[in-house]
Amino acid sequence: MTEGKTAAMTLVTNHESDDASFLADFATLSTFGATAGGGVDRQAATEPDGAQRAWLHTWLTERGFDVHYDRIGNQFGLSTTVPGAPYVLTGSHLDSQPLGGRYDGAYGVLASAHAAHRALRRWNESGETPTYNVAVVNWFNEEGCRFKPSMMGSSVFTGKMDIDDALATTDPAGVSVKTALTSIDCLGTYDGPDVAAYAEIHIEQGRGLEDSGTTIGLVESTWAARKYHVVVRGEQSHTGSTIMADRRDALLGASLLVVAARELAEKHTVFPLHTSVSEMTIEPNSPVVVAREVRMHLDIRSPDEAYLDAAAKELAESIPQIASRARVTIEQNETHGWGVASFHCAGVELARDAAESLGVRHGRVMTVAGHDSVNMKDVTPTVMLFVPSVDGISHNEGEFTQDTDVCIGTKLLADVVYRAMSGELDEGSTRT
Repeated sequence: MTEGKTAAMTLVTNHESDDASFLADFATLSTFGATAGGGVDRQAATEPDGAQRAWLHTWLTERGFDVHYDRIGNQFGLSTTVPGAPYVLTGSHLDSQPLGGRYDGAYGVLASAHAAHRALRRWNESGETPTYNVAVVNWFNEEGCRFKPSMMGSSVFTGKMDIDDALATTDPAGVSVKTALTSIDCLGTYDGPDVAAYAEIHIEQGRGLEDSGTTIGLVESTWAARKYHVVVRGEQSHTGSTIMADRRDALLGASLLVVAARELAEKHTVFPLHTSVSEMTIEPNSPVVVAREVRMHLDIRSPDEAYLDAAAKELAESIPQIASRARVTIEQNETHGWGVASFHCAGVELARDAAESLGVRHGRVMTVAGHDSVNMKDVTPTVMLFVPSVDGISHNEGEFTQDTDVCIGTKLLADVVYRAMSGELDEGSTRT
């Protein structure tokens, strides 16, 4: 009886120590690119991004991981227990939106680093040898704010984007991805690990889990999304002297399209439909000049792909009328997107089993936002987990998740990684 109590006390102590260690590391990580409003601003391959990558590099090497960078700047920390065997890869992204939150992406990377370390400790304590090795990844440019498109690092890794096209991509200042990665010493030559499975944890970025009192979301599929680059062209003229009938105001045309997109979402109620217009660039952007050109990004999303396509068609059909009213031309080009797609059933079940073994309240959910796991699920068995976001706030300095939830999520991820290392996601495996 005494031995049982001692073992239980040791387990609790280990968990408390693990939680304290994680929270201390997260506090340190949150200092990179910290903003006055309590968030972070560390866009891809900027100085703050380079600094946090260097910190993660040290964290990993101090714990026995070998760190490598591939040709698009993805950062890998590898622990090789079984030479020649593939790796269970786990991670997310450290880059942020401008004036973004501390948790988006960064939580997933740090949770993955701690989870991989704990899984290795568990294997060492068991005296057994895993089927697979483990690796941690920090994907490059998931956010897509400085360089477009989003999820660039995982897109290149999975063969969905050409490496040369990615490296040649420039930011608004004309700096290429290749130049930016070189400036932070993260342009590598590593080809990347042979991956047996992938696991990612992320804040929900919505309030579904919080509203339902659910601690862990088991992501079973994606919403569909379509993203467009829109150019509205008018004619530059004087804001005072040009009579209204002669104006060809590109900003008016853009504004009408913004309203049309919002009204489309409000009109459609059979399925949820999210529409957004963002990153508007106005030329010449002078206080006394009618705009000659506006460039902006538009995206629409829905959990029903056919419904989304119908909404996209309806929006496209409204453009000629908007262009005629504002006396402008409007060019809309789809840049990228994805459909409604399922995550691997075996991964959802593995995560469910792990959550139940920990006594964690869980539920199946869809992901509205895009994540690197959306790319990875197409090439390897993939597990995607969510923890609650307070009030659903994200891409905002006020983004917040309770300490208890981030710690539970990290603990669950460690178990998922451990199980995946044992081969439980292999086709034909029998989980117990």
